[in-house]
Amino acid sequence: MSEVSEVGPEESAAPNAPADAAPRPSELDRKINRFFSGAVVRKDLVKAVKGNAIVPSYVLEYLLGQYAASDDEATIQAGIDTVRKILADHYVHRNQSELVKSTIRERGRHRIIDKVTATLNEKDDVYQAEFANLGIKGVLVESATIKAHPKLLVGGVWCICDIEYFHSADPRVVPWILGSIKPIQLSNFDIEGYLEARREFTTDDWIDLLVQSIGFNPELLGRRAKLIQLVRLIPFVERNYNLIELGPKGTGKSHIFSEFSPHGMLISGGEVTVPKLFVNNANGRIGLVGYWDVVAFDEFAGKKKRTDRALVDIMKNYMANKSFSRGVETLGAEASMVFVGNTSHTVPYMLKHSDLFDELPESYHDSAYLDRLHHYIPGWEVDIIRGEMFSDGYGFVVDYIAEVLKSMRSQDYSDRYQHQFSLSSDISTRDRDGIHKTFSGLMKILYPHGEAAPEEIEEILQFAIEGRKRVKDQILRIDSTMADVKFGYLDRSGSWHPVSTLEEDEYPAYYRRGSSDAADEPRADVVGSTRHGGTPNESAQVSEAPLFEGHREFQENQRGISFGTLLGPYLRGAGQITIVDPYIRQFHQARNLMELIEEIASAKDAGDEVNIKLVTSENDGDEDKVRKQLGFLLKVKQGAAAGGINFDVSFDDTIHDRSIVTDTGWKILLGRGLDIFQFVTGDAFDLATRRQEYRQVKAFSVTYIRAGQ
Repeated sequence: MSEVSEVGPEESAAPNAPADAAPRPSELDRKINRFFSGAVVRKDLVKAVKGNAIVPSYVLEYLLGQYAASDDEATIQAGIDTVRKILADHYVHRNQSELVKSTIRERGRHRIIDKVTATLNEKDDVYQAEFANLGIKGVLVESATIKAHPKLLVGGVWCICDIEYFHSADPRVVPWILGSIKPIQLSNFDIEGYLEARREFTTDDWIDLLVQSIGFNPELLGRRAKLIQLVRLIPFVERNYNLIELGPKGTGKSHIFSEFSPHGMLISGGEVTVPKLFVNNANGRIGLVGYWDVVAFDEFAGKKKRTDRALVDIMKNYMANKSFSRGVETLGAEASMVFVGNTSHTVPYMLKHSDLFDELPESYHDSAYLDRLHHYIPGWEVDIIRGEMFSDGYGFVVDYIAEVLKSMRSQDYSDRYQHQFSLSSDISTRDRDGIHKTFSGLMKILYPHGEAAPEEIEEILQFAIEGRKRVKDQILRIDSTMADVKFGYLDRSGSWHPVSTLEEDEYPAYYRRGSSDAADEPRADVVGSTRHGGTPNESAQVSEAPLFEGHREFQENQRGISFGTLLGPYLRGAGQITIVDPYIRQFHQARNLMELIEEIASAKDAGDEVNIKLVTSENDGDEDKVRKQLGFLLKVKQGAAAGGINFDVSFDDTIHDRSIVTDTGWKILLGRGLDIFQFVTGDAFDLATRRQEYRQVKAFSVTYIRAGQ
């Protein structure tokens, strides 16, 4: 890790404040510290030391990585106090800039932490630095410093600097002198040690470590949600990767690109110009793509935004060919391009009235530009960021993982699936490139050592195909001249595996609007598709149609599912219903049960009664947990009685399977029981609290069997 002496040995002061209550390390946290000692930090510490400092997380973690990269609580608390002192003494707040300048003048020399940007003064043929928070400019910078840190010229870099003051009688001479400058990023690391340590983790544990490194609690995210978060890292590990994410506000779309890595640059979509991004033809100076690994455009959406058509054309060429022109010279660059923006409509609305690129400015709502995108992250699947989602577990110090990802950009893992699977011959070269780059990126992030089981390879291959399919399917809505594509892959036995997007399964009537496949859509009474588990519109349900028999799979993050469509048609007319589910223990599980009873009560004749028997198991915790479980079930019994439902409970600690059996001849096998919904806030003003079809589900399966089948 970085050396302590970069900030100064005199600042390694002993702690002088009482320690806050520390979270108890999990088994995974202990394992992380064992194999990545010194390269990981407890993620809640950033918030503890940040205070009112407007500084990227990677800057704070750089300091925490020097002083608090440990699982020893005393060391952590000492490190926190040291970092707080460093920030108090050296970080420059804008509103205290005059005080800091005075300190430099009185002492003659002072160390500061600030964002530094350099420019070339052609008139005097010198490089000059500007300090963002300190508010001084014109500070001379040696040519050797610029050669060592060229990003100072494009966008600026957070640095630890020694500033000196020497006043001259000549008013043209700037009194500020740059004594030393050290960009805040890791200087070296052991990639072989990283790869070797990866082998000590299961895939699930490794994914959780990466999610914690981003800053989120993996326990609150499903597998698909975790993969979506990790796709945001691909631009850092894959050269010339073109990624777009559109979704609701507040889902953390731009966080990765502003806080996570010193190799990424986040700029407002409205601030993009050809000279800033590519080249200034007036002086030949290269723009952002020549120096940064990732250039991300924030607030990219907005139909009415004015755009430079020339910029769009240059960007299309760069995204396709990895090059741009400077006069008669053609230059190449490796920067990945990321576009993030907010949507203002729901997914079904966009599918019904336009397309999933509906929010983009007119110049970018263009099939040629969109076809350069390798992957479309469905931002509507990502939860709005809540306080409890942040992790207090251990994750990589971000400048460490940033350097790891950067070091792997030159490697290509795109062919690692070809021993087990092959893509459809229907997939074009451009589609194939998009799939390959996403697959390669996820392989380098999840399996950097190159060791993955066939089912693990298949998982990320499906994910990569889905992300490119989302792009292509929307392009077909915009440009009908483009050929339709059947996205999928073959396994070694030659079996065909079609891939669909989640919104395609959720809203088939809207998704395939006007396509040749529309006539082949399953009727609305069928509650799932054979691939991901489709979602019918409840209002379109055809009650007279025969009920579906067989097996259905539903995918994580899917919406539009309720007990009314999933189970209601099979329970109508039943006088006796037996529910077997060993896990009706916690509040949300009892709530799910009550919502099913509500569905049954509302569908039956008011003059009838229905007997429901629940077979479950006792909570295997302490007496308090058992008492709470019994209390929940008693409330269910009391509530059910008001709707003409006679509810009874029996306990059997040997049961494992989950099912519903009716006296009308139906047996329904429930893969997850009734616990199919993801976290619900409980906010009365949240539609997901009020209605199940607005909730995201966990991955689950259902099998419908008639008596005697």
